[in-house]
Amino acid sequence: MTTLDLPPAAPPAAPSAAGAPPEAPAPDRPEKRVRLGGFTREDVLTPVGALAGSLALDWMLYERILPFSGVLGFLVCWYLLFLAGYFALGRLQWGPLLVRERLVAAVAWSSGLLVVALIVDQIGYVLSRGLEAARHLNFFTESMDHTAALSPITSGGALNAVVGSLEQLGLATLFAVPLGIAAAVFMSEVGGRMARPVRTLVEAMTALPSIVAGLFILGIVIITFGFEKSGFAASLALTVMMMPIVTRAAEVVIRLVPGTLREASYALGGSQWRTVWNVVLPTARPGLVTAVVLGMARGVGETSPVLLTSGFTSQFNGDPFSEHQVSLPLYIWNYVKQPYPEMVARAFAAALTLMAVVLILFVTARVLGGRRPGQLSRRQKRRIDRDARRGEAAVRAEAPAPAPGRTATARPVGEY
Repeated sequence: MTTLDLPPAAPPAAPSAAGAPPEAPAPDRPEKRVRLGGFTREDVLTPVGALAGSLALDWMLYERILPFSGVLGFLVCWYLLFLAGYFALGRLQWGPLLVRERLVAAVAWSSGLLVVALIVDQIGYVLSRGLEAARHLNFFTESMDHTAALSPITSGGALNAVVGSLEQLGLATLFAVPLGIAAAVFMSEVGGRMARPVRTLVEAMTALPSIVAGLFILGIVIITFGFEKSGFAASLALTVMMMPIVTRAAEVVIRLVPGTLREASYALGGSQWRTVWNVVLPTARPGLVTAVVLGMARGVGETSPVLLTSGFTSQFNGDPFSEHQVSLPLYIWNYVKQPYPEMVARAFAAALTLMAVVLILFVTARVLGGRRPGQLSRRQKRRIDRDARRGEAAVRAEAPAPAPGRTATARPVGEY
């Protein structure tokens, strides 16, 4: 018999003195919650101290030491001194990496607050100057054909300008959207040797000054072909301004459509035209709506092309194909330089109306185009769920009845 070498057994524990039981293990300490977000006291007091110290130092430099003056220079120096003080105070308590991060965050926050402050200041200024005329209903229901320069604010309005802007913008959208989307499809789907020159031309037209577009329509359509100044000519000038915006935005959106959708369409035997029409464009529809609305927002506020191509009139003209037709930007440009307070108030009220139109367009773009390409809307999801429930009900209705004496058991739909 073979003997296995086993490890020696541990010696028995010696009995504790006085027969006391063994000591119990120490209880675990409660876990301390680590705070990952929020602000600490140092995060708040450090920028506040930097603001107060930089303001005092800036006041001393401007008022006591240096021969400087001016509100703008005071604010700029205050901001630079605040950044320097924030960096110095942060370096005393944080590491260099965290100090740089906090400094960049301070620059980003201050830049955002500056932009918001400028926008609020502009809106508040226009609102304060134009509310006197905009609060009267006649401003939106009457034109200026029976209103003189010294007429009260309760006479006349901007109905002719509102109608002219809507008609010119509608015609420009009708011309620019098909051309812009067709050019975007050509550059992103068709390609070839002509795609790069077309893309270069579109990018150059994006930075085209608006006065050049007006001069182009003035020289080609009005002077060469003999058309009169009208809303139609102004819509052509707006088309020149809107088309590159729509094209660039539509191209970016179409390129975001997954390539697997195109490959699936080709695998099912679809042609390139069918793939673009039935797969690519429906998938990119929210982004295309955004492109269209952004182009409309660009065209509705143009003044120079309309000034050269539509002419100015104080009468109401609902026909964009004959005679002069005024728009909101041209209405503002003509009346804001008048020396009469009532005319200036009407111009600012028209500016307030134009801002409301642009705001409506951008909100529409945000609502309609906020989804990614291919992402379903809530309405589409509800429709799919409703169709799925109807399918399940139809399958259950067509299922054979259970034999007598047997109990029917529910089964998944896929097992029928």
